[in-house]
Amino acid sequence: MAGTARRLIEAFQRKFQTELVPRVYRAPGRVNLIGEHTDYNLGFVLPVALELACYVAVAPRDDGWIRVYSANMDQERSWPVEALEELQRSGDWSDYVAGVAVQLHKAGVAIHACDLYIDSEVPTGSGLSSSAALEVSTALAFLDGRPMDPLELARICRAAEVEFVGMPCGIMDQYISIFGRRNAALKIDCRSLKFDVVRLPERAQFVAVNTMVKHELGSSAYRDRVRECQEAVTRIQSRYPSVQSLRDATLEHLGLLDGVVLKRARHVITENERVERFVTAAARADLVEMGRLFVDSHRSLQYDYEVSCEELDFLVDTAIAIPGVYGARMTGGGFGGCTVNLMAPSVAERFRQEIAAKYRERFGFEPAFYPVVPSDGAGPVVV
Repeated sequence: MAGTARRLIEAFQRKFQTELVPRVYRAPGRVNLIGEHTDYNLGFVLPVALELACYVAVAPRDDGWIRVYSANMDQERSWPVEALEELQRSGDWSDYVAGVAVQLHKAGVAIHACDLYIDSEVPTGSGLSSSAALEVSTALAFLDGRPMDPLELARICRAAEVEFVGMPCGIMDQYISIFGRRNAALKIDCRSLKFDVVRLPERAQFVAVNTMVKHELGSSAYRDRVRECQEAVTRIQSRYPSVQSLRDATLEHLGLLDGVVLKRARHVITENERVERFVTAAARADLVEMGRLFVDSHRSLQYDYEVSCEELDFLVDTAIAIPGVYGARMTGGGFGGCTVNLMAPSVAERFRQEIAAKYRERFGFEPAFYPVVPSDGAGPVVV
């Protein structure tokens, strides 16, 4: 981590032609082990923060401008601080940075002129939450050592994505990027915004596999699912006013629904139950049950929530046919991105070789593999 920061400092100085030594901040991506599409329904999720992270170097300017460079995109953007209230979306990566600045400003935080140099290890479109890692790391850079309540920081970063970028996401991604714990998952209650630390069995190995595709349907379908879930709530409320979200619904309520709305609600209700059962299974180190819940979750996302795709289904079906792999499921928004796989450590190398060969034979290109090693949440990097 310190070595990454040193390289970032040198790149910052070359890019901006300065001898100033910037401060460096880090925010991790995440893998959600189970609890998919439940966060914006105020349900339960079980993510881990990753070692893969977005790094931002920051140093002050004296001319009233914010200047931002993305090493990943090799693009630069700039805005005058005094114009933050008038900023509009541009439809690219810079919206996440601008949105954070705008939301911090709305929250009463003074935004100072500065140079930002961004370099992220979290692959975009992977379902590993590159956007939240970018939002949280840039928020820390704008604060630059000034204190802020961590939960308020998560809310502000989520607001940047919802209100400025225009993606109606839940708070899970920003939350785990901030609150992540080394060697543990967090069971987050997305209504109370409290969490329990969940220790994972030592003999469990998790590996994420990237399909290397992101189908364009993803963004529009995400908004559709949010709307369909709200429609389910509205129908249930007509008979049961106490149901304020699908978090409050049970399988008995499904009798009031039909068609697509029924399927969406059934996924959310059963997925919340799967999170609870997964945590119980993890406590007794029952890898077989944990793996079964992975597969059940994927089938629900595949058939009821309909956010999977051919590549994700192929990876899951191929993985669970390998001896020693307990389970697999898509993770993230869907329509591409990653699967997360649970296996015995002894089969990890065979898993990688077999998955790569069969995926290459079927689709003509290589998937990418990422070890899922739970890490600490966001913060400054000491060089």
